[in-house]
Amino acid sequence: MRLVFLGSPGSGKSTQAGLVSEKIKIPRIATGDLLRDAMARDTDIGRKADVYMKRGELVPDDVMLPLVEQRMGEPDCADGYVLDGFPRTLAQAIGLEEILARREEALDGAILMDVDTEHILKRLSRRRVCTECNTLYNLDAEPPRDSERCNKCGCELVLRDDDAEDTVRRRLRVYRSGTFPLVEYYEAEGLLRKIDGVGDTKAVFDLIFDEISELRRS
Repeated sequence: MRLVFLGSPGSGKSTQAGLVSEKIKIPRIATGDLLRDAMARDTDIGRKADVYMKRGELVPDDVMLPLVEQRMGEPDCADGYVLDGFPRTLAQAIGLEEILARREEALDGAILMDVDTEHILKRLSRRRVCTECNTLYNLDAEPPRDSERCNKCGCELVLRDDDAEDTVRRRLRVYRSGTFPLVEYYEAEGLLRKIDGVGDTKAVFDLIFDEISELRRS
């Protein structure tokens, strides 16, 4: 299976992409992880990405697309992969199609995590991160034993600046302006599967897996 997971900040996209990856034994490919790994290994792409990230700029497509293509060519991706949060724009989606064509592959589906703004605001306002090891918690869905301390290292838990309401609303506006053309694109290709992302993790996963099972049969 070759899947794309789309979803706004706080939609649960990465959590569900990880669960799908574990369930069907294919790697989850997240661009943030790829960038951090490339910079840590001091590769050519990593050095290029580092320049943009240090300036607080988005890493351009001519850096991101080769990075994704390189990862897709590794042996563990032979049976498929879950692309988590990539593509983010229509230009990246077209670039991805070009990569797939070169590899004589095709996407099986694009899973859109659909969660309304107010629910996302509530969800992210209850999120906390450890100041030391960066472990994430949700005070409702996945609470720590102590609401102010990390289970793993005992350090302080805080609300991240980018989870503050004004920041989240701004992130959602940016996300939706870039994602709407993507939704139309994958819908026109017959690949889009919209999932109600409101609910407990297992219930949402079951919805996603039903869609994946249907894709496998088609």
